[in-house]
Amino acid sequence: MAKKQESVLLRETSNGVATLTLNRPAQRNALSDALIGALNAALSEIAGNSDIKLVVIRGNGPVFCAGHDLKEMRAADSDGVHRTLEACARMMTGIVNLPKPVIARVHGIATAAGCQLVASCDLAIAADDARFATPGVNLGVFCSTPMVALSRNVSRKHAMEMLLTGEMIDAATAARFGLINRAVPADELDAAVDELATTICSKSALAIEFGKAAFYKQLECGLKEAYEYAGAVMLRNMMSHDGGEGIDAFIEKRRPAWTGT
Repeated sequence: MAKKQESVLLRETSNGVATLTLNRPAQRNALSDALIGALNAALSEIAGNSDIKLVVIRGNGPVFCAGHDLKEMRAADSDGVHRTLEACARMMTGIVNLPKPVIARVHGIATAAGCQLVASCDLAIAADDARFATPGVNLGVFCSTPMVALSRNVSRKHAMEMLLTGEMIDAATAARFGLINRAVPADELDAAVDELATTICSKSALAIEFGKAAFYKQLECGLKEAYEYAGAVMLRNMMSHDGGEGIDAFIEKRRPAWTGT
């Protein structure tokens, strides 16, 4: 009897946190079409699941994610590569548009589209021995799609340095560049991610949803438009049940009872 093939994406949910584990360790968790498709399907389901408040993305095996599956892409024709890039873009934008925060838990390496994945997540905590790169230039293929997420997270000159040299940077440098929130000792990585997730999950899910969407939208606006938009969002938030409950609890010096409405 043939051995059942394990899923390329593992999923576990606990205490309102959905953990998505890239599960192609022998391929360094390269983003194959199957893995990208599984991530897109999971994100789509999670978006409408009120029981899930936060997502953690991690990798199985020695690395977080080494980027696209280049063997698969090299074997494809132009249409096939185009479909892969489109599906990957949907996945990356799906993380940004997801109404729940997404934390990247990074160990080993995150290169090319793997680095793009880190940059696309709302937050990222890395082991202090993790390394990052956009090395496409070394292969004669500039990391143009990873550039989109990278340039929206780090300064232009830091992004260009990574893109033009293709060289690895360590976790301390990634934190200094703004690619990750912080680096922690490898044996403290899970605890650091859990602590951050627990803190965020203790807040109003409605406020988090309003705030995440507003954060990304206002970045694309001019200053006047950004204030007008953010003001409208804040008004809706303050008029919600959770908005009123939070203010009342502060005034009454008690813990708020969130309903997510």
